[in-house]
Amino acid sequence: MTDTKSRQRLLLLCTTTGYQTQAFVQAAEKLGLAVVFATDRCHVLEDPWQDGALPLRFEDPEAGAQRIAEYARTNPVAALVSIGDRPTPSAARACRALGLLSHPPEAADACRDKYRSRERLRQAGLNVPGFSRFPVDADPRRLLAADAVGLASPWVLKPLALSASRGVIRADTAEEFVRAFERIRALLRTPEVGVLREETSHFIQVESYVEGAEIAVEGIVDRGRLRILAIFDKPDPLVGPFFEETIYVTPSRVAAETQQHVIQTLGRAVQALGLHHGPLHAELRINREGVWVMEVAARPIGGLCSRALHFRIPLVDDNVSLEELLIRLALGLDVSRIYRENAAAGVMMIPIPQAGFYQETQGVDEALATPGIEEIHITAKVSQKLVPLPEGSSYLGFIFGRGHSPEFVENALRHAHEKLRFVLTPTLPVI
Repeated sequence: MTDTKSRQRLLLLCTTTGYQTQAFVQAAEKLGLAVVFATDRCHVLEDPWQDGALPLRFEDPEAGAQRIAEYARTNPVAALVSIGDRPTPSAARACRALGLLSHPPEAADACRDKYRSRERLRQAGLNVPGFSRFPVDADPRRLLAADAVGLASPWVLKPLALSASRGVIRADTAEEFVRAFERIRALLRTPEVGVLREETSHFIQVESYVEGAEIAVEGIVDRGRLRILAIFDKPDPLVGPFFEETIYVTPSRVAAETQQHVIQTLGRAVQALGLHHGPLHAELRINREGVWVMEVAARPIGGLCSRALHFRIPLVDDNVSLEELLIRLALGLDVSRIYRENAAAGVMMIPIPQAGFYQETQGVDEALATPGIEEIHITAKVSQKLVPLPEGSSYLGFIFGRGHSPEFVENALRHAHEKLRFVLTPTLPVI
């Protein structure tokens, strides 16, 4: 933690495993801010990490906000930023208590719950999938027999709060529906998920499957005004049975008229959800019926993906990260002159090919020599157990590309990935 005595403080709410924390720390230091962490780590030991972090429980955002407000009485906080999904309700409540700019708590809560967000978006007249939710201990066969689902197949079953497509499964038949329901239930009952103590883990949502191309939008809401930072194409088809995201490329190759429709739709979604000030990451699908809102999160893009986005302040700074932009936004500074570079850029989230224990990645130097490739970050650790979707929650790493066109960048990412060879030792079955 940096010195907090003579500089303005930035409070970072984060989990202990997030990829983005260091990027925010570097951006804060560039801006001359001192960083204080607030995490969901152990309360019992007295500062075991020796970094002065405030221990919180993200499943209790009211208590977390109170703890932060008590800290701020003697340690003034200039801005507060949350990293990832879980801290956003705590951050929103703390900002309200401290009078700092942020998304309202009600909006942050809605974005964390796929059922509540679907309700708000549907009430606003936006295209959303048909949806119903059921207790996690419900009998899926009885649900189908009683026609309780009320939706025609194919279905998409999902948890209400897990991110990065974790636990999301498409089912085309009744038997697939039953297997998907039981598989998600088993995931929600694992100790890893159970320790989060999320109320949303008591339900499984069933939705209609929506055909069409999927895009992602990175944006901000600045005192109620939506601003689009980037629209990403997702060129790999996301049709199921699982929905692992791989390649993001910007600028989008979707027709300009359709992009305008996307922006207008997202503006209506921001109003429906009540988002006011802070980051926004959205997933949308496009088909003949129009633009469909699949998700709007009150957080920035996850993992290391933000490294694909380079921003500049004309005549001032040509090296502004997304994290720096978001800190400036949280401080209430004018970010209207900050724009993304003109180059095409993209990232590949390296999928986990099979379950196993990670040993090494071969061919990295060869892959880095691919024209258009800037960086390759293997985030898996030696001997780390890797689990693919839908149960898994991580990637092997990230490949970053930049060039003169989206097509060039996409091809570069694919060629680089083809040169990588991943060595995993198999996991032994439990007998």
